[in-house]
Amino acid sequence: MPAIPPQILEQVKTIELRTRGLVASLFAGEYRSVFRGQGMEFAEVRAYQPGDDYRTIDWNVSARLASPYVKTFTEERELTLLLIVDQSGSTHFGEPLSKAALAVEVAAVLALAAARQNDRVGALLFSDEIERVIPPTKGRKHALRVIRDLVAFQPKGKRTDLAAALVYAQKLLYHRSIVVVLSDFLAEGWERPLRSLGARHEVVAVSVEDPRERRLPRTGILDLRDAESGDRRLVDTTSASTRRRMQAKVEHRRRARDRVLSAAGVDLVALTTNTDYWIPLRRAFAQRARRLHRA
Repeated sequence: MPAIPPQILEQVKTIELRTRGLVASLFAGEYRSVFRGQGMEFAEVRAYQPGDDYRTIDWNVSARLASPYVKTFTEERELTLLLIVDQSGSTHFGEPLSKAALAVEVAAVLALAAARQNDRVGALLFSDEIERVIPPTKGRKHALRVIRDLVAFQPKGKRTDLAAALVYAQKLLYHRSIVVVLSDFLAEGWERPLRSLGARHEVVAVSVEDPRERRLPRTGILDLRDAESGDRRLVDTTSASTRRRMQAKVEHRRRARDRVLSAAGVDLVALTTNTDYWIPLRRAFAQRARRLHRA
């Protein structure tokens, strides 16, 4: 195994230190309540109390002891968290963080939160192909390995095949799991694989965007290059009609994405590269926890 460059280890250490307080103070409670276990497991039998659900009565024990007893259960807390991280060409854009760097840091927070709860965590990194797979395993040491591989990752491909990543995740996961997809969702044909994945697993989408993708800065004529195809185009950013047309296209794509996610029952956390991610992330976790508690 090749030696890990010191700068990579330093970046992992920096991310761990920067996110440690966030993981401890913001997500210790939310993470546990947001993601449910795989089911319920038997805990014990105790004497019936007024208000107990009659459906939990253990009739065999009750007959043997000549008084009613009920079964009690606890939620299985052991979870598997899979992080699907988009590292295609379009994510290597943004300031002060690129979309790819933002996705990596959010993935690091979730990996460390999973490790604190002794859950399994793994990662799948993709561009136009499946480039790196880290099978889910328990432990803080493994979580740090996931972060290390995310930080050190250099994609071979530039284009995006989100559909292939979602299909691969279904083959990788044998039991109901938590799947967090971190992407800018600038891809085609991922709608059906997402619905299929959402039917078997809990899926959360974390979109990463740069504000300049929604509204072009008014800076004159720009020579824009597509990060994935390499195509170039001159755009006059002072033209009102050009700005309206491009903004309308972006908004149409975002609305279509939101409809697909909603129809698949997938929660969306929308993040931007120029704002702190912990506020919308925590808000989304809290809203999801309240909704699941009411369910």
